[in-house]
Amino acid sequence: MEAELAGGLGRAGVIHTPHGDIATPAFIAVGTQATVKAVLPEAMKELGAQAILANAYHLYLQPGPDIVDEAGGLGAFMNWPGPTFTDSGGFQVMSLGVGFKKVLAMDTARVQADDVIADGKERLAHVDDDGVTFRSHLNGSTHRFTPEVSIGIQHQLGADIIFAFDELTTLVNTRGYQERSVQRTHDWAVRCLTEHRRLSALRPDKPAQALFGVVQGAQYEDLRRQAARGLATLGFDGYGIGGALEKQNLATIVGWVSSELPADKPRHLLGISEPDDLFAAVAAGADTFDCVSPSRVARNASIYSATGRYNITGARYTRDFTPLDAECDCYTCAHYTRAYIRHLFKAKEMLASTLCTIHNERFVVRLVDDIRAAIHAGRFEELRDHVLGRYYGAAEATSAQ
Repeated sequence: MEAELAGGLGRAGVIHTPHGDIATPAFIAVGTQATVKAVLPEAMKELGAQAILANAYHLYLQPGPDIVDEAGGLGAFMNWPGPTFTDSGGFQVMSLGVGFKKVLAMDTARVQADDVIADGKERLAHVDDDGVTFRSHLNGSTHRFTPEVSIGIQHQLGADIIFAFDELTTLVNTRGYQERSVQRTHDWAVRCLTEHRRLSALRPDKPAQALFGVVQGAQYEDLRRQAARGLATLGFDGYGIGGALEKQNLATIVGWVSSELPADKPRHLLGISEPDDLFAAVAAGADTFDCVSPSRVARNASIYSATGRYNITGARYTRDFTPLDAECDCYTCAHYTRAYIRHLFKAKEMLASTLCTIHNERFVVRLVDDIRAAIHAGRFEELRDHVLGRYYGAAEATSAQ
């Protein structure tokens, strides 16, 4: 690592991959099904994205990892020249399997239980010590993921950075279940490493893939530290920090984990993109992050700006011929106005999603680039106070009116 925050775990550095270097901290854009929805890969490159993360679960179901492998791997398949990540599918198998989709924190006031399922939903995933049997959310067909299956899929997908198969719990699982799950995830991590090494030896002509172990343990300090220490002994190339957690505890939990992991290995925090979370996670030691939020909210007309998020379909923007964000340097803000983009949404034109996704992704990528530059310049705290003061202060002032 090239630079560190004074008195903290945050740092800036570089991750080397067969398809290029990733300067960290870095935001990794999510292209779930080998595409960032509504945006060309070329546009993602132009807006500064360093890497793309795709989803093993979704690509397994459609089009199939064998097809991606035959195409030359994920990057070649989607015409993305830079580094790629794939997650293990564990998140989707579990979250879709219990009917909560993207929401994993749920209502912690509920009585804790071992068999958690969303109200009105049918359980689609069943966990045992060997793996997970689940039904496809697309057509109900039955499938089974084990550590070996997940690693095999990810080897066929061919991403530069892949993740060990882990069990995702929720905040309403009992303490006893969380303990068993941490041990199960550790056991699966051992199996993932074994299979990863076996498949790497069988495919020596393929670019080397880095395997990251995933730290679980919910919001229990002893379990998070235990999980991190256990994985640190196994020789992973890096580490993911996953699991359900409450927003206010994010920095604390990342700090617990970071302090237990090897300082010379990258740490990836799964699933964040809000400005306050990014600053908190970097200060606590996270190096890279991914989240679907910038593109997902863009398709719903929610726009990131220096002074907070807003909805572009509001009537006040009907004759507003200024950019989405006057301080943004993206292609959308250079060429299109709020009035035009509002019109596109009202007319239900697909171009609205494209233009807003380009802007939102650029906003988050540029913010993390600024954080990295501030670490190198010794100005992290100054940048944090300035950015968050404007972003949330202005948003609070607007909502109070």
